[in-house]
Amino acid sequence: PTLRGIVQNPMYFLAFGFGSGLSPFAPGTAGTAAAIPLFWIFLLGLTPVQYLLATAVVTVAGIYICQRTTDWLCVHDHGGIVWDEFAGFLIGMIPVVFLAAQNQSGLGLETAVGDWPLWLWIVVGFFVFRIFDVLKPFPIGMVDKQVSGGLGIMMDDVLAGLDTAVVLYAIQLQQAGRLF
Repeated sequence: PTLRGIVQNPMYFLAFGFGSGLSPFAPGTAGTAAAIPLFWIFLLGLTPVQYLLATAVVTVAGIYICQRTTDWLCVHDHGGIVWDEFAGFLIGMIPVVFLAAQNQSGLGLETAVGDWPLWLWIVVGFFVFRIFDVLKPFPIGMVDKQVSGGLGIMMDDVLAGLDTAVVLYAIQLQQAGRLF
């Protein structure tokens, strides 16, 4: 696929993460990086409940988007399809969204969210999500191998996002002195 080819169809443009999936090196990582501005827009413009709803829409729509793009390419889980990384990253950042909502003074990248500035939460969330997505520990790897189509493309990243959310929430609990 080319940028010209994916731009001609909005569904393919979404599946390829606004073009980020065309990266010749580590398209999944490029797709996750491209998800950060969407996270930022959601974080600044939505309440936590609206964030959850928007993330659910991104995720459910992703099943259809990824299936249609797979059908178009005639390749299961083409490396350039990165909409699943968008959904997974958004899921992984849910604990940060709820913690940030407690901040009444507004949000900026330097704003303290818990014990860390917001930019550090984004960096840690990015790397934790990429580790789960690349290594695919149980049950992520099993789901990746056994579930096909758009659902399969999305599910391993949804699980990686859930695992990321657990890690970020555990960090928050640790910072608050409620873990260990």
